[in-house]
Formats: sequence, C-alpha cells, structure tokens
Amino acid sequence: MKNLELSQIFYQMADLLEMKGVSFEPRAFEKVARVLESLEKDVEQVYQSGGLAALEEIPGVGKGIAKRIEEFLKTGRIKDYQRLKKECPVDLESLTAVEGLGSQKIKFLYKKLKIKNLVDLEKAAKAGKIRRLKGFGQKSEKNILQGIAFVRTSKGRFLLGLILPIVRKMVSQLRDLPETDKVEVAGSVRRMKETVGDIDILVTSAKPAKVIDFFVQMPEVVKIWAKGPTRSSVRFKGGFDCDLRVIKKESFGAALQYFTGNKDHNILTRRLAIKKGLKLNEYGIFKGQKRIAGQNEKEIYQTIDLPYIEPELRTNSGELEAALRQAQGESDRLPKIVGYNEIKGETHCHTDWSDGSETITQMAKAAKRIGYQYVIITDHAGFLKIAHGLDEKRLLKQMAEIDKVNQRISGIKILKGCEVDIKDDGSLAIKDEVLAKLDVVLGAVHSSFKMNKTDMTKRLLQAIKNPHLDVIAHPTGRLLQKRKAYQFDFNKVFEAAREAKTALEINAHLDRLDLKDTDIRQAVQAEVKLTIGTDAHSPQHLPMMELGIAQARRGWATKKDILNICSFKEFLDYFER
Repeated sequence: MKNLELSQIFYQMADLLEMKGVSFEPRAFEKVARVLESLEKDVEQVYQSGGLAALEEIPGVGKGIAKRIEEFLKTGRIKDYQRLKKECPVDLESLTAVEGLGSQKIKFLYKKLKIKNLVDLEKAAKAGKIRRLKGFGQKSEKNILQGIAFVRTSKGRFLLGLILPIVRKMVSQLRDLPETDKVEVAGSVRRMKETVGDIDILVTSAKPAKVIDFFVQMPEVVKIWAKGPTRSSVRFKGGFDCDLRVIKKESFGAALQYFTGNKDHNILTRRLAIKKGLKLNEYGIFKGQKRIAGQNEKEIYQTIDLPYIEPELRTNSGELEAALRQAQGESDRLPKIVGYNEIKGETHCHTDWSDGSETITQMAKAAKRIGYQYVIITDHAGFLKIAHGLDEKRLLKQMAEIDKVNQRISGIKILKGCEVDIKDDGSLAIKDEVLAKLDVVLGAVHSSFKMNKTDMTKRLLQAIKNPHLDVIAHPTGRLLQKRKAYQFDFNKVFEAAREAKTALEINAHLDRLDLKDTDIRQAVQAEVKLTIGTDAHSPQHLPMMELGIAQARRGWATKKDILNICSFKEFLDYFER
C-alpha cells in the first residue's frame, strides 16, 4: 500500500520547504499527508480507476500534488523530493522526530552550530552550547536531550494505525491464493498494541512452497532474510520485518494462540497446562504423546478449563486470574469488553471552521455513512492560533450554521460542541455564557506541557470544576513516538472527574491513542465515564474509531463505561444532567 510511503514523503517535503523559507506550500503537503495516512483506499487503486482526475478527488489533492503522486506510482520516486533532500544540509527526518524541534529551529541550529544530525545535536546539548543561543536556554537543552533519548527508545517500532492497513492488504492477498486455507495475523498486531515491531502471519496450506514463493516475491518486499519450506522472513518497503509461517491444520489454533502472545501470558497458560498434567506448545495440547487439542484456538483455553480470552487482553495483567475466577463461578470475572461495532456517535471532529479540511455538512454526511446516530462538531476554540481557533463571535456563528445543516440533513443529529483550550491556571479560553449554549464541551491542554506534576494536577482539577466542561480531550497530551505524556496525579483527577461527571476521552487518532490502556483501566476502576473520539480533521480519519475501541478493549472497558455507545437520546440526557 503506497499511502504510508507517500504520506511520509509529503510530511518531509513540508519540512524541507519550511527550511527553505517557503510560506504556504508546506501546509498543503501536510494536509495531504494527513489524508493519505488515513485513506481507506489504496491510492494506487484510486489512480488505476480514474487517473489524475480520480486523484484530484482526494481531499487536498490539487493538480500539482496529483502529478507528484502519479510520478511516484510510475517511478517509485518524486524528483522534487529528491532535489529538496539533496539541497538540505541536515538530516531533517531524524531531527524533526525530537519533540519541540521544527524546521525553523533546526535551520537556526545549523546556522549557529552546524548541527546536521542527532549525533551533532546530542554533542552540542551535552556540551552546553545550545543553552547559549537566543530562544533556547538550559531547560530547552534538557528537553532536547530527553527528546533524543525518547526517539531512540521508539526506534524500530511502527504506529498501529499506519501498519494495520498494510498488514490487512497483505493478509487479503494471501487469502486470495488458491493454495491457502486459513490466514491470520498474530503478534502485537492481533493484540492491537499501539506500536508494533515485527509482523507475524500464520497460514495453513497443502502447498506451502507456492505460498512462500508468492510471499517473498511480493512487490513491497525489499529484502529476504530467510526462506525455508514452511517459514520465510522478509523486510518490506516501510522498514518493518514480517514472518510468514505455514502451519499444519491440526496445530493452527495452538500456533495462533502461541504467536499472538504476549510472552508472559503464554508462560502462565503453559504453567496452567502443566498443573493439569498436560503439555502446551505451538503444536497443540498433549497428554503424554497424544495431541488432544490444537486445531481451534478456543479449545486451547477450554482444555485448560478457561473461558476464551480476547487477544487484546493477553498481557499478563490479571486476565488469567480473572478467567480462573470466572471458571470457578465467581462474580469477579473477565469483563465483557466493548465490541468493535457498538459505537453510535462520533464525539470529536473538526471542520474547515478551524483546522479541518471539510465542511460541517461533509463531516456529518461521512458520519452518517458509517451508521452513526450523531456527530459532535468540536472545532478548536480559544488561543490556539495554529489551529485557527474560534473566538466567541465565530463560535456563535457556527452554532447558527449547525442549526441550518441539521434542518437539511436527516438520519443523523449534529451536536454543537467545541474543543476549548484549558489555560495554564485551569480556566477555559471561552466565556462561560457561550459555552453554556453548546451541547458538549471538550477541554484540552494545548500548551505548557512541561508544567510540573503538582501544577498540572491543579490545572486539570480547576478545569473540571467548570460546570460547562463535559469531556477532557486527549487527557495526557502524549504523541506516540514524538512527545511524552505530561504528568499529573491520576487518582486526584479521576476522583474529581467522577464526582463532577466529567468524562475522559480515549482519543483514537493514530498518533495519540490517549488515554493509554493502563490509564483506561485505572479510569474504569475509578468509575469514570469515557468517550471515544477520532479527533477527525477529515472524513478519512473517522475509521480510526477502530483504534480507539481497541485501546478501550485493552483497558478492560465495557459498554457501561463508554458514553458514545449510548443512543442519541441517552447520550444527550447524560450531559444535560
């Protein structure tokens, strides 16, 4: 799938152009990159179906960008991009991965200290050279060193939301082969972990050699690490490795359980088997030399007297103990976690009134096509100028516009909302009398992320006191592989949120997934209500809801914990109360 490669190229082109001092073009490339990384269709298929004209129908794609996409699809490269890279004196890709370093700061650091890459940056920071520069300081230098360390720990892992479409295409192609019977992805992808290392795919086939040959010859493969009669390992263009194993039918369930993991979960299941006088491995469950189970994954758990444990829960975080209690008839059992098809409304989306790409009407129609009963328009409101945040006057105008659109569209309800900035003192950046007119108010921290734990806790507690704040959006502010979560006292914030009936958001955007799974579980235990919202800036982002649901499942959340599983009336009644 070319979407991922193209989106990364366009993000880099935006940075490279900013380094050169170009004003408007970078925003266009960033916008298209965001669309491409969440586009459900393969851009190559779009082009094959209608050429340049079809490409220009993708939001944000004009003639110039369409021609560059065409060039990439035909040649595998974009001349403009290659030229910009050659002209750039620094390793922009690695430097922009450090939190707080944009293209302009990198340009300044190169001009003053000739910093070209992460090694140069680290040396300069450790030598105390950066703190002497205008606009930086000792704190900035410390943050840069922390950012470098964070980038290095994230190396070799890929965002689930970016890797999932590629893996699913791969699985689909393998399933289409006449030689394959069953094909399943295993490992961290199947557990829907927020970042993924290697990919594991399991297949059953009477002709394994043909399946292996097809796999290693896929056009996306750039390196073959190993090729054997029943297993092969390759590297794909995106930089990730993938193992394919051809399994015998009678062992497929056992292999799927084993290779799904995680390792600690598997160790405990094997111990339970041993206690029952059985042997469990990737080939099956054995009593002596006889295989007594293995073809079906569910029978693996049944044979050791456990209920089936969903893949997202297999993390050795109490799921086996809960399953044992359930097997013994106790009430404290495995939760019936939220399903992937139970969400009834989108709670966080942006339009062209702030930094979204489409109109209110277009976003509402896209939500309706998914089958939602309602959608909340939550454009930025307050001081976030980079996102074209609305002030009170524009927010009131948007409310009137939503009333008009509601009259024109049937089959879905459009709710009035906003994502208001939470200021450093915990007050909200829009007046209360205007917030009172909205159906749902999201509040978010968009500044001063380095605030100490005590002050950030006070900030969030003060925001929760505002009776108009309904949901705290992306509550920890983290950006996967880019920015750490800011620090606060979870117990205090969760207690205050429960008492105020303020919900916390599970932000489903692929580079946030905030709250993380352990935070969600803590919120569930504290009886705090949750919403799942995609933070969509275009219709193409709406399918990311799946990622947020997966995160909720990993956090042991059930239907009663998630507010937008409620019908429109129940949802609105909750916030009106």
